[in-house]
Amino acid sequence: MATENVTLPITGMSCANCALNIERNLKKLQGVEETSVNFAAEQAVVHFDPEKTQITELVNNIKDAGFGIASAKVELPITGMTCANCAMNIERTLNKKVPGVVQASVNFASERASVEYLPSLTSVDAIIAAVQKAGFDAIPPDETLETEDVEQRARRAEIADQTRKFAVGLLFTVPLFLWSMGRDFGLLGTWSHALWVNWVFWILATPVQFYTGWDYYTGGWKSLRNRSANMDV
Repeated sequence: MATENVTLPITGMSCANCALNIERNLKKLQGVEETSVNFAAEQAVVHFDPEKTQITELVNNIKDAGFGIASAKVELPITGMTCANCAMNIERTLNKKVPGVVQASVNFASERASVEYLPSLTSVDAIIAAVQKAGFDAIPPDETLETEDVEQRARRAEIADQTRKFAVGLLFTVPLFLWSMGRDFGLLGTWSHALWVNWVFWILATPVQFYTGWDYYTGGWKSLRNRSANMDV
């Protein structure tokens, strides 16, 4: 029976154990014969039987494990639909017959198709061709959407998010550290031992814990939910 190989770009891994966690979860899927997740390259290579599992299931499995996929989204105006069944027909075609489509939904009322896909496996042109083969037509979006490296955009968004959290953490941690250490080493007056100072410390520490450090809590919970332990735990 024919098998396929697919390479999935992954976001959200923080250590090598995350890669092992993803591997373990993917191997639980029926039809997955072999999988290898490279933490350094942030990619998963999956060898699977397309008759037993679909790329959508692979993607959902990775998302359920607490990680993300560097996918792209496009909205296409659809022409030629006459009833809700036409929309269902297009949805079925995109979800079942176009490798690389993660999820597709078609709204008959607005005459639009919303498609999430993997640029490494398919393209907007291929999606439009599938719609046309189903007997309808789709208006292509701005060509710049297709030329932009979607995976790089996802990576930049992840870096921007981490940079923002680091900046906020630094903004609150520096005064908290200097103030608390100055008090503990007796460099400040008796006023620094007042009760209100502890409340100020709490105010300064809260954003660091629950904004900058939130990824550690969510990452740890997701890891424990999957019966494993990573650096977040």
